[in-house]
Amino acid sequence: MNSRPSSSPTDILLEGETRDLLAALEISLPEQVEFSTDAVRAAAAEICGRFAGTRAVVKIASREILHKSEIGGVAVVEKTPQAIVAAVTRMAASTGIENYLGCEFIEHDSGPAGELLLGIRHTADFGPVVSLAAGGIATEFFARNLRPGREIAIFSPEAADRTTIARELEEKGFTPFLIHGIRNQRPLMSPEALYGLIERCLRFAAERVPGEIAELEINPLVPTWRGLYALDAVVRLGSGEVALPAERPVEKIAALLHPKSVAVVGVSKSRNPGRVIVDNLIQAGFDRAKIVIVKPGESEIDGCRCVPDIGSLPWPVDLLVLAIAAENVPAAVDDAVALEKAESIVIIPGGLGEHAGSESLEQTVRRSIAISRRSLWRGPVVNGANCLGIHSVPGRCNTIFLPQQKLERGPVIDEPLALVSQSGALAVALTTRLAPIAPRYVVSIGNQIDLTVGDYLQYLACDPIDVAAFYVEGFQPLDGLRWLRAAADATQRGKTVILYRAGRTAAGTQATATHTAAIAGDAIVSRELATAAGALVAETLEEFEDLIRISTLLRGRRAQGLRLAAMSNAGFESVAYADNLGPFTLAALGNGARETIESVLQASRLDRIVTVGNPLDVNPMLDDAAFAEVAAAMVNDPNVDAAIIGVVPLTGALRTLPAEIEAAESIVNRLTELWRTTSKPWVCVVEGGPRYDPMRRALAAAGIPVFQTADRATRALARWCSRRPIAD
Repeated sequence: MNSRPSSSPTDILLEGETRDLLAALEISLPEQVEFSTDAVRAAAAEICGRFAGTRAVVKIASREILHKSEIGGVAVVEKTPQAIVAAVTRMAASTGIENYLGCEFIEHDSGPAGELLLGIRHTADFGPVVSLAAGGIATEFFARNLRPGREIAIFSPEAADRTTIARELEEKGFTPFLIHGIRNQRPLMSPEALYGLIERCLRFAAERVPGEIAELEINPLVPTWRGLYALDAVVRLGSGEVALPAERPVEKIAALLHPKSVAVVGVSKSRNPGRVIVDNLIQAGFDRAKIVIVKPGESEIDGCRCVPDIGSLPWPVDLLVLAIAAENVPAAVDDAVALEKAESIVIIPGGLGEHAGSESLEQTVRRSIAISRRSLWRGPVVNGANCLGIHSVPGRCNTIFLPQQKLERGPVIDEPLALVSQSGALAVALTTRLAPIAPRYVVSIGNQIDLTVGDYLQYLACDPIDVAAFYVEGFQPLDGLRWLRAAADATQRGKTVILYRAGRTAAGTQATATHTAAIAGDAIVSRELATAAGALVAETLEEFEDLIRISTLLRGRRAQGLRLAAMSNAGFESVAYADNLGPFTLAALGNGARETIESVLQASRLDRIVTVGNPLDVNPMLDDAAFAEVAAAMVNDPNVDAAIIGVVPLTGALRTLPAEIEAAESIVNRLTELWRTTSKPWVCVVEGGPRYDPMRRALAAAGIPVFQTADRATRALARWCSRRPIAD
């Protein structure tokens, strides 16, 4: 065989060179003959004499061509010298490649999951991961047509035991074809064999990735009666171990969220960001005597003491806020660190590493922090840069530099919810949309120059909150792994963790190329590993908002199962419920509920036009009292685990207008009473435009999760119920 060109990549193994690595996974390679174009006739004769069967496989052998089928570099031919020579001649003419493999043809099932895609690789966010999906031509089909979460299984060596492996694989669209068989087709693998394969891959990943191996990809991997065969395999060698990032003193986040003293740098007498921050601290109830403003030439602003520089602070503060130009930040951090003047720092401005030319500013700040970490003090924790700040209700601390009159939405309900977002604008916009829910903590984290999303979740796992929601545009190196560990800890403690992983691309959401790096993009890896850790992963920003609302307001309630009852006074909502059931099944209403509903319908003279069923369309003519009685019968039915109460408010039979909803007998007050007297999870839908916003706000003020459309309500409730632990 000809030697490879000197320009070929040196970190890629050719298929034949992967044999020993694959043996560690108990995966075989077909018998192979390596040859060059000038030796094709001799190789063809050897292939025909040596391999069994009537067919053979011919493929190019090049370190520069990793995915041969995409350029026509693989052919299954009759096992004759003429067919083999002809195939090589065609490939050489179209590709210019001189080196080839002749391979034994492995008989295997050609149906769905008869060919698999197996990947083992290092990810910057999570370290080693193992991926399994339908392979061959089915890869792209499954990725495009299955709902998110069913097209690929992804595992981390740290978080996958046999129970997790079985649970996650059972939810995938290709698994029934593989281990159960469909329509009397025999299973291709036993569950034990499949789970064992994943376990071997996870051990391999933990031991060899990324130091020895950066990526191993097999597509297709085929199960046969002789065992597992890799029909095509590519290995990219590793470049050494990846250093774990330095640990940060996460316990100091307490000083950031619950400061007893605050210093602000960058305050003017006009309404600049620094001045807005001081105003917001005072409005939040922070003690003016514990607010110090660093401003030379002034002795006092708004009743707060002023000092000329950081070194003149009368005491080391819990929180130092830097609302100054980016070029002045490194010197300010240096002073705070050298003089040990702050336990935590919020860096407001952008321009530190976000654009070309600002990298040196970021590196200077990072060096100061790193030096402080080597001291017994361990230095401050730093939030930002490029952030809006933080708002902590229990800490009476608000450093978000937006005027409060832009954010206020009337009465609020203080809820045990934390919202951590890399986008400050998203955080504040979402907070206004969630009203009257008021998150206990809102943290705009910016570009994570020091504190990361993983650090915050580690801290919040032990904080007395119930829901932690994260909008993440990118993890710092290996911080995704830290976040996963914290998510698993938090969910085991009974908290709900919600993730929206931004930065999706077409290549990250669809299998535009049939290899693991395309089908298992960063967002999909995040989704699969976070889901396995117990988190709720939102696919859209709309779903992110819905999951936050429903998880916060339904906390303390439990669904015994996935039996849903749904009612409405409009037929289209009933259809929407049925179209968006997801994991739900429609409950068979018990005799008690049916009798109550029939009695109400008879009394309302609607029994001839309304049929008792589930979903239940009670007709627009049902009045407030009757509507509420039917809703109570459905919610309280022992056969029902969760419910949706849909109200189309335009009917004249219900009191739904702003002037009507305060009446004691209105549907709003009747549903509020039902909420107070029930413990099952249920949600309300109020269709209609802005005229019915007061009705929605009144229900929300009672703590009821309210949605404007039936499909959003059904999907959100299904996601929440399907991931919650079953109540005792």
